[in-house]
Amino acid sequence: MIVSLAELVILAIVVDWAFRRLTIPGLVGMLLLGVLFGPHALALIDPELLRISGEFRLIALIVILLRAGLELSKETLNRVGVRVLVLSAVPAVVEGAAITVVGPPLLGLTYMESAILGSILAAVSPAVVVPLMIRFIERGLGAVKGIPTMVLAAAAIDDVFVIVIYSVLVGVHTGQSVNVAWQLAGIPISVVLGVGVGLLLGLGLFRLFKRFNPRATKRVLIVLGLSVVLVRIEHLAQDWVPFAALLAVMAVGFILLERDEHMAHEISAKLAKIWVFAEIVLFTMVGAQVDVPLALEAGLAGAAVIAIGLVARSLGTWACLWGSDLDAGERLFVVVSYLPKATVQAAIGGAPLAALALAGWDTRPGEIILAVAVLSILLTAPLGAWAIAITGERALKPAPPSVHDARDAALESEASAPRT
Repeated sequence: MIVSLAELVILAIVVDWAFRRLTIPGLVGMLLLGVLFGPHALALIDPELLRISGEFRLIALIVILLRAGLELSKETLNRVGVRVLVLSAVPAVVEGAAITVVGPPLLGLTYMESAILGSILAAVSPAVVVPLMIRFIERGLGAVKGIPTMVLAAAAIDDVFVIVIYSVLVGVHTGQSVNVAWQLAGIPISVVLGVGVGLLLGLGLFRLFKRFNPRATKRVLIVLGLSVVLVRIEHLAQDWVPFAALLAVMAVGFILLERDEHMAHEISAKLAKIWVFAEIVLFTMVGAQVDVPLALEAGLAGAAVIAIGLVARSLGTWACLWGSDLDAGERLFVVVSYLPKATVQAAIGGAPLAALALAGWDTRPGEIILAVAVLSILLTAPLGAWAIAITGERALKPAPPSVHDARDAALESEASAPRT
């Protein structure tokens, strides 16, 4: 397994360099590398590595969401907070509704099955979107209006919203006992509880770090370890109380930034180094989940459903930006940033098939849903990442130099700061 991982790392570094030379985001190359080497193509990745790929992807996602939290300043969130909530729900609802309508005539699904497909496709991929937003934030692009911050925060909440809707629809369709009101109420509860727990944990960590002053590397290990524990708690508590662990992870970073900007930037710098490896693991493993032959089974009808859903989502996103101070180019950037699919689709695309098989029903609708979900990753993840990079460079305006003075000072003094 370790040899297979080493081979992937070496090849991913080469592919990342080659794609960047072509002005294409390196993550696109990593995704395609994973597809090519995955079990559904050349099958060159060790099956043992694939077996634990879910854990690898989770750790990588935690790393990037921690970095996202460490970029969420209170001033920026105050400017975009309300619009974040709107963007986290409205585009997903519009996309899901459009797919519900066109699914029966194009794919032969029932309206309920099309709604389930819509709930799967409506989730934006934080794995693709968040790293790109962080790069823009680090360069100060769009910082004055808080555009990348708004997108990454909305993308995280979008997933919570969509997964709850999906759970309700699958439960109703398969005849499970589902308290719809409680499930829907779980959306704000999980968000509030996740953020609240994250803030309390972040405050506790801040006081701990101030008292004992450990090295930045030890701080990173502590934060990462506790973040994994938060995800474990979410799984243990899911039958009793909804809890968005990944939002809690972001909230930990947020409170550390608010309490001590120097400390936050030190931790972020260490995480950026870890991300070099985590990014390779995340995107090659996501790519390895893509079953190209299965995706092709969805055919033109599946591609048409995806395209119609994306058009509807784009209209919903544009509508959410009415009355904002964003110009046309910046609004287009937000629209494009909301297109990539990958993380949720890879995680739950096959769940309806398993649920139908467990209920003893015809599994053909589940096979269609899985095929379209896989096709959505294949079509939107690489193209969406490339489009985000292009539109961001052209539409986002650089921030004044003073915006990143504190970060620069923190990074310059990191090596010389005394630690115990």
